[in-house]
Amino acid sequence: MNENKPSDSRTLACVFCRKNDDCPNKYGEKKINEKWNLTVHYYCLLMSSGIWQRGKEEEGVYGFLIEDIRKEVNRASKLKCCVCKKSGASIGCVAPRCKRSYHFPCGLQRECIFQFTGNFASFCWNHRPVQIITPNNYRESLPCTICLEFIEPIPTYSILRSPCCKNAWFHRDCLQVQAINAGVFFFRCTVCNNSDIFQKEMLRMGIHIPEKDASWELEENAYQELLQHYEHCDVRRCRCKEGRDYNVPNSKWEIKRCQSCGSSGTHLACSSLRSWEQNWECLDCRGITYNSGGFQKAKKHTLPNTNNVGINDCLLEESSPKLPRQSPGAQQKDLLRQGNKFRRDISTIIIELGFQIIKKTKRLYINKADIWNSALNGFRNQKFNPSYTIEVAYVNENDNFGTEHPGSKQEFLSLLMQHLENSPLFEGSLSKNLSLNSQALKENHYYDAGKMLAISLAHGGPSPGFFSKTLFNCLVFGPENTFPTLDDVSDFDVAQILIRINSATNVADLNSIMNECYNYLELIGCLRIITSLSDKYLLAKDILAYHVIKRVQAPFESFKQGLKTLGVLEKIQTYPEAFYSIFCHKPENLSAKILRDLFTVHTCDAQSLGFWNSYLQAVEDGKSATTLEDILIFATGCNSIPPAGFKPTPSVECLHMDFPVGNKCNNCLALPITNTYKEFQEKMDFSIRNTLRLEKEESSHYIGH
Repeated sequence: MNENKPSDSRTLACVFCRKNDDCPNKYGEKKINEKWNLTVHYYCLLMSSGIWQRGKEEEGVYGFLIEDIRKEVNRASKLKCCVCKKSGASIGCVAPRCKRSYHFPCGLQRECIFQFTGNFASFCWNHRPVQIITPNNYRESLPCTICLEFIEPIPTYSILRSPCCKNAWFHRDCLQVQAINAGVFFFRCTVCNNSDIFQKEMLRMGIHIPEKDASWELEENAYQELLQHYEHCDVRRCRCKEGRDYNVPNSKWEIKRCQSCGSSGTHLACSSLRSWEQNWECLDCRGITYNSGGFQKAKKHTLPNTNNVGINDCLLEESSPKLPRQSPGAQQKDLLRQGNKFRRDISTIIIELGFQIIKKTKRLYINKADIWNSALNGFRNQKFNPSYTIEVAYVNENDNFGTEHPGSKQEFLSLLMQHLENSPLFEGSLSKNLSLNSQALKENHYYDAGKMLAISLAHGGPSPGFFSKTLFNCLVFGPENTFPTLDDVSDFDVAQILIRINSATNVADLNSIMNECYNYLELIGCLRIITSLSDKYLLAKDILAYHVIKRVQAPFESFKQGLKTLGVLEKIQTYPEAFYSIFCHKPENLSAKILRDLFTVHTCDAQSLGFWNSYLQAVEDGKSATTLEDILIFATGCNSIPPAGFKPTPSVECLHMDFPVGNKCNNCLALPITNTYKEFQEKMDFSIRNTLRLEKEESSHYIGH
């Protein structure tokens, strides 16, 4: 089985469902056998009713022999899908006397249940397993015990109840993500910690539990910090001039840890301790001790920071042929009907998209001066898989020695999104729509643009922020349900025609305008008989619909197909309100406080830290030649904070060096230790301003040639 996909793999459709989507978390890995001219989604194959694994694991497709797959395709060709009415329905409901057959994607659409265990049974929407719950007295909503969003305690396809705890309710999507992260060894009820009963019920209800270790167990050095002693002074006023991390044993600057929790510390001198043997408690533990006479109800805690969720090993485990999937999102009508129930934080959704990224890496060789063609060559490479972890190496075509420099993935994605925004594929000033570029259409660049945008989001890239509301609505609700406005027209002549039509005060003026623009209106099919002045609104509506939507129908469909990569388009359509904020709006303006909170401080003395904070405030107040965006670019390569945040978390450290240094691969900013603030500011301004200027000149040099 050849897993290297050819450059035109996007056009190869699965022999079962006939979709060319390459979305591993939804349909399983897309397998291509060039020798036998065979393409198949793994889940479509696994769930097909008339095929069994007769070969060894390395034979055919995970043990399904090629000849058996051919026979199953032939059998399915005689069966019509009861959802889409097309042939090739290889999956049948296992309920007795039920004759429904369907494609795997169609089954997901109609909320069928697929059991990834035993005989891999499938149940249609009428015969799927349900949870039998005795009547209860719940009158109010209860929180999902994973995401804490309130839900109605009624078992449905998307709402499940724990079999071992009466008051534990879950979203199906939350359970699926939990199962992907935890794996078979750690997936259990979040309330009572039961695993056997809980897993058995969840498997019955179609939750896929991957046969792997938990994602947090697979991270390298995941618990390395547990082997280290806590060495940081946490008192409000640290008196040590060398900084809070300064620790000298057998001196007044030795750090003493809290005797109760061990996770807070103080210098002996900062808490007036005469010796290390004296007991010391932090404020939190002291408060608990003093209030221990009457135990108070514990406060509700939020879920752990989603940035700590391991995402590298959640899907596509090569050691197991079974691939986890996320449950299908609610359909558009349900979304509009239920409103707030489907509003989710965009960072959480982006992180869930990142669950598809596996550890296997693919290196992209990027010329920063020619970002588009570099990315195009990398993404079109037959060995590129959007689910692989991306590594970036910067190259320079003018370098005769072929030197490679390690690059930042987030910087590359940020540069790529900036190029897309200003590319001829889009038109408009701030809010952009798709343009009609025949050469780009011929070279399939609209598909490439959609694919790049999808990959960028799934891999933690920046917010696009340049879509018009009209383009976004076309993607979410369809062009037929979208109504463009005059603001969507970037062509000056067309805009003038629309303005004149809307300004017409009588039928004679309107007919005069139509006579002047007769050839244009005939060409676009918008000629109409004018009987009253109100017809001008229908005429303007027709022109807008043609110019903004119908004219670019082919680019739109191509762009839309590319955006389906890694299931991004489906997520957009499921959570439009969340994605609208990052597609149609620029990120919030940076402030000194945002950057102070963003950067974690490592090894910084009190004076340098004060200089850093003062410098940020001075930049915000316009007292510096640089901007806050310049500082962020210098340290991370991005001019805004990505929706899912930075990985690794940005940090600053103070070193004895002449000038500041930004390490974009590690998002680390090294600050120079100086004697005066003036010297600190001059060095910061000089380095940041000149570094960014040189990078800009390199790009301009390429464009000029």
